[in-house]
Amino acid sequence: MSLTADPPSGAVPATGGTLTHNLVNSGAEKVVFKVRSSNNNEYRVKPVFGFVEPSGTTSLEITRLAGPAKEDKIVVQFAPSPADAPSASSAFNAVQPTGNVTIPISAT
Repeated sequence: MSLTADPPSGAVPATGGTLTHNLVNSGAEKVVFKVRSSNNNEYRVKPVFGFVEPSGTTSLEITRLAGPAKEDKIVVQFAPSPADAPSASSAFNAVQPTGNVTIPISAT
């Protein structure tokens, strides 16, 4: 099971902006994920929870609000998805994360 981000890093103006990254599942099983941020004051991410199908992709929209210039990280925790999961949030809460993808974001 492998999850990667494309592109692997991003840059956004400190005055604010939006980035789009794709989560790519190169494995043969469905993955559930949760997104965390090192800076919840300036960043918003959609979706926070989600699924990535086998050999599939899911888009992440990362929005930065105006704030001081700094380096931040978006961390995507992931695990194999339970087969009978009714929602991504309940599925993620039922498993232990087995990996992370870190997306460094530079706000200048």
